[in-house]
Amino acid sequence: MFSGKYHSPLFLVFIFVCCVLPSSSQTPVHITPTRNPEAASSSLSSERALDRAKPIRVNVDLVLVPVTVVDAANHPVTTLARENFTLFENDKQQAVRHFSKEDGPISVGILLDLSFSMKDKMDAAKQALHRFFENSNPEDDYFVIGFSDQPALLSDATHSTASIEDKLAFAVPRGNTALLDAIYMGVTRLQTARYSRRALIIISDGGDNHSRYGKNEIRRIVQEADVEIYGLGLFSKVFKTYEEWAGEHLLTEITEATGGRTIAINDVNKLPDVAADISRELRNQYVLGYSSSNDAHDAQWRKIKVRVLPPTSGVVLHVYNKQKYLRQDR
Repeated sequence: MFSGKYHSPLFLVFIFVCCVLPSSSQTPVHITPTRNPEAASSSLSSERALDRAKPIRVNVDLVLVPVTVVDAANHPVTTLARENFTLFENDKQQAVRHFSKEDGPISVGILLDLSFSMKDKMDAAKQALHRFFENSNPEDDYFVIGFSDQPALLSDATHSTASIEDKLAFAVPRGNTALLDAIYMGVTRLQTARYSRRALIIISDGGDNHSRYGKNEIRRIVQEADVEIYGLGLFSKVFKTYEEWAGEHLLTEITEATGGRTIAINDVNKLPDVAADISRELRNQYVLGYSSSNDAHDAQWRKIKVRVLPPTSGVVLHVYNKQKYLRQDR
């Protein structure tokens, strides 16, 4: 599930959905709204989306696919071998010619929900980030975007997790939730990140009620970006608003388009443990490589499906990987 710059479709996005209170010291994001954010068929909207995030195009023989495997308890499974995996392109099986496990450094963008509804959850969110940092690769670098009425940069790229935690100590939740605008800002910043492996982590307790970008537009952008997105959703068992009710579906749709995923958390006290699991998961991914049996460089999207054979009968495993890539014409 990590993303890597392999001249292939590698997509990492770890995503903590978080709302941040902008201050005069923060760097605001400049958002230009579309006339109709949800009009996926609009040619104007499509052109804008393509300008913002260029698609990953494969123009080499070997296609590399990052894969995350977890068990029924959402713990990463790290003991699989090449023979446990089967890979398909456009439903046609491909020979796996490359197999490895990765723990290289990652550039991680953290999106922290600082809307008013997070007021009673901020202590757990800060502890979750602390646990995430504890379990990550020491060479990783991070930036943090907080979002409420709009996204704002709280901490630029740094290896110093202590400085990030110091800055977050003064974050005060208030306002609405501009989640989709924050995702756009995060993906944009990762385009110039230090490492080829890139992820967004989102920590949030609801859906979006204040963005200028629409869901369909952002989904297109993240599908074409070399970033994996993970969502840690603090969803109550009893939803209070429509945005909360729609939040889990929104996060799931966005994250799974990148090869990442969303974990729904009903008990805020479990958030730190889940964050630690995600951090370890990013350090225990597989990379499968194959040479497509269709050698046409036709600039067409190709679907990727990975299946895993459990080493023990009856064990339930879940596989996450980027779902498609764009084959580049020469």
